[in-house]
Amino acid sequence: MKVVFTAAAVDDLRSMAAYLAANYPNVAPIVERRLQVVIARIARWPESAQRVVERPGVRVVPLVRYPYKIFYTITEDTVEILHIHHTSRPAPI
Repeated sequence: MKVVFTAAAVDDLRSMAAYLAANYPNVAPIVERRLQVVIARIARWPESAQRVVERPGVRVVPLVRYPYKIFYTITEDTVEILHIHHTSRPAPI
């Protein structure tokens, strides 16, 4: 499936990358690679992630070993990444 990012998800990624680069420069590329792997898995098996009960149509997948979650929706041929957020913050959905 094709993967697209909302403006909010792009902002989330930029904020996350800036924070990690400034505070954990050795970890930043590892988290980036993990994100790529998880997003590729979402594209391949989009319905495998847990549904968000409060928001019909929204799914969430954790970034295992790192404190982030990816929220997304599925259309016929597209996965839309809505948010990527740190688990210490309130869920954006």
